[in-house]
Amino acid sequence: MPFNIGDLVTRNSYNNDTVFKIIDIDSGIAILKGINIRLFADSDINDLKKVEVNKDFNDDKVFLDRFQINLNRNEFFYLPGKVVHIDGDEEYLERCMDFYKKVHVKAVGVKIKEEEISSKIKNLLEEYNPDILVITGHDAYYKKLGNENDNNNYKNTLNFIKAVKEARKIHTHDKLIIIAGACQSNYEELIRAGANFASSPKRINIHALDPAIIASSVALSDKNKTIDLIGILEKTKYGPKGIGGIITNGTMYTGYPR
Repeated sequence: MPFNIGDLVTRNSYNNDTVFKIIDIDSGIAILKGINIRLFADSDINDLKKVEVNKDFNDDKVFLDRFQINLNRNEFFYLPGKVVHIDGDEEYLERCMDFYKKVHVKAVGVKIKEEEISSKIKNLLEEYNPDILVITGHDAYYKKLGNENDNNNYKNTLNFIKAVKEARKIHTHDKLIIIAGACQSNYEELIRAGANFASSPKRINIHALDPAIIASSVALSDKNKTIDLIGILEKTKYGPKGIGGIITNGTMYTGYPR
């Protein structure tokens, strides 16, 4: 069966557990991009299985349906925190921006390559002055190299760490909530660098929307109260296996009367 760029496929050797899109083919090797998870991979063409192109593999609606924030809009008005979302992947960024719009969170999206984020953080923070900063894109832990504590064994963890440290030169934890990382990132080192939330405690993949789900949850949490950390993490695809964080205050102001 011939394969073409744009085909939706799964990998037989991984029990066809993840749906990818073929973004390039070179000498019998397909370069794959996860439809719903922030993952790049490569695969021998012979290991691939086509999936039905008319099936909807975008599962964003599932997360929207369970993203329930109960606010008394009859008497009070609300000013959620503002988000700047920096993403290394344009398609995932667009999906996250659509999520922010649907849950009524003000967000600015910026597409920047992972290796360039740290050099542009300062200007972005000065321009937009956000309450919440998302730093994400793609990452991977290279298990064959061993030692998950070595940041050199990750695709982009070092780039994310550098970006977090640059942001922390400008704002402390209580002035700026930082959400950092992508699939399989070095969670512990991102937290040490200054992130409030980071992936991935169990070095697993995360969903394309996970950073936006965390950011929106914090944006819609009361500024004068500590967040429901476990409750927020459970809204993501894999819960605390995929993303962890520290207890902090929300960023939303509540006003009266409406």
